[in-house]
Amino acid sequence: MNEPNFRTLDLNLLRVFDEVMAERNLTRAAHNLAMTQPAVSNALRRLREQLGDDLVRRSGYGIEPTPTALKLWPAVRDALRQLRESLAPGSFDPATAANHFVMAMADATAAKLIPGLIDLVEREAPGVTLRVLPLTTRDPRPLLERGEADVAIGHFPGVLAELSASHLQEHVPHFLSQRLYRGEYVVVMRKGHPLAGQPLTLDAFCAARHLLVSFSGRPFGFVDEALAALSRQRRVVLTVNQFFTAGRVVTTSDLLTVLPRHFVGATGMAGQLALAELPLDVPEVHVDALWHRQADALSAHRWLRGMLQRAASSAELRPEQPARESPAPTVPSAFPAPQRP
Repeated sequence: MNEPNFRTLDLNLLRVFDEVMAERNLTRAAHNLAMTQPAVSNALRRLREQLGDDLVRRSGYGIEPTPTALKLWPAVRDALRQLRESLAPGSFDPATAANHFVMAMADATAAKLIPGLIDLVEREAPGVTLRVLPLTTRDPRPLLERGEADVAIGHFPGVLAELSASHLQEHVPHFLSQRLYRGEYVVVMRKGHPLAGQPLTLDAFCAARHLLVSFSGRPFGFVDEALAALSRQRRVVLTVNQFFTAGRVVTTSDLLTVLPRHFVGATGMAGQLALAELPLDVPEVHVDALWHRQADALSAHRWLRGMLQRAASSAELRPEQPARESPAPTVPSAFPAPQRP
């Protein structure tokens, strides 16, 4: 990459670059910037000449950034955010705002939060737009570091443990979190399954064939970790990356899966499914919002986090569609309580 001459660099080109990187599409970037597509293309051409790198290349219906663009973008995005906040601190007005927010979350999380969130946004911030990206990892920090999402929402136990340890060592955390709600997982099977309508024992659970929801594709989840602590294991014969897909598959098979309890009613398939309590203890599941500390002081980002908290609170109060559950047997624990002295 050429060393740019900052005396002649048009900083408006960086605004165009940021929007193109965020959208990965010249037409959408042009719309967001209130520019024509040829004007956006011309701005990119000028920036390429200044930096000596292609920056983006056409790929399918969008564009693909070069390694140089990926390396440069977080610094550009952070600088633009800080400049906007410095010029107009605390100026975010939901009633007149036209901000665009990107959130990463799984389909089960979206089913719980998005109905309440969009209701709040339409009533209080009609000019704001939202985009939900599929969550494909239990560690979304690289996604946030690159500026590809404003916030990630999900169950991130490993990340939160690292952040807590960093805080205890008096390091300034690069990421911050906010608890949104507590999740509960249940065993899900088709109605008419041989194990439906009766207490599900640990032996029966381990002997069954299972479908695992794994964002990363790794065929080992928190249930398997709990089983390993009991020196037990189950047979996972299918791994998918969406809860909805898992629900659809088990309606027409004898596979068992483990889903968030609230999600069963949201699938539209509750009438075809039977639930059973997990026949072992697992660590409590919490759903948290995670964001980069560079966004923490931004008034628009603070507003978004407040909306997410309100949406989570309203979701907890909403009645969920009931589904018949199998009674729970005595549950062994992979995580025994500490003995009292």
